[in-house]
Amino acid sequence: MNMASEQDRLWVGSMPEAYNRWLAPAVFRPFARDLARRAARLAPGRILEIAAGTGVLTNELVTALPMAEVTATDLNAAMVEFGSRQAPGAEWRQADALDLPFNNDRFDLVACQFGVMFFPDKPAAFAEVRRVLAPGGALLLTTWGDVGTHGFAAALVAGIQRAFPDDPPAFMATVPHGYFDLDRVVADLAAGGLGDLSTETITLDGHADSAAGVAAGFCTGTPLRMEMAARGDLEAGTRAVAAEMTALLGDGPVTAPMTAYVVEARPSRRPPA
Repeated sequence: MNMASEQDRLWVGSMPEAYNRWLAPAVFRPFARDLARRAARLAPGRILEIAAGTGVLTNELVTALPMAEVTATDLNAAMVEFGSRQAPGAEWRQADALDLPFNNDRFDLVACQFGVMFFPDKPAAFAEVRRVLAPGGALLLTTWGDVGTHGFAAALVAGIQRAFPDDPPAFMATVPHGYFDLDRVVADLAAGGLGDLSTETITLDGHADSAAGVAAGFCTGTPLRMEMAARGDLEAGTRAVAAEMTALLGDGPVTAPMTAYVVEARPSRRPPA
């Protein structure tokens, strides 16, 4: 079963570059460094990263665990091609998280940073994680809190509502920030055969050269791009969003708090039925 929706397939053209230029340093790298430190404490020898994107976490894992074997995967070919150039210290493969092309008990650690919310069948993805984890292995994942707990995302949503008052795109709140109910996350993990859980809420600051840059990253480097383009001129919409974000966050360099959940899970004693 292929996990891609049509929207997932559209990470093409300039999108990975825009994502990596504007969003990687401001939004994703702070959490990647935190997750890599957690991974290093587990001292895994073989690591699988799923939904690796442009390699933000991949680079941090390679740096924090120089003796480990790191395999980075993503569903989208454009991301794999771009990521393999950004993080050449890992082996890169195109792979569906719902049908991982690896043997049972292959990895000591599976890591997933802000990717699980895109999986259409999360218990099935977690079952695949369980299958490829070696005895004693662990899953480390991060998922965003509610959109209101993320300073950049909240300002972005306000900008979108101002730019498209009659029909604002809902992508940010429903997808990246749509998997913040920890009870649901725990239930999905259990359904996939993962337990022995620990969860932690963390808030880190994101720093960007400008609010307009963050707006450009979200509007042109994520699937939000397609929702905006379907409603009118993408360039004009991006300018309008950037103007509102600048009004809310300020001119010049900007800082915003961002809240996420870190979950560590291990295979349950019995496989799922």
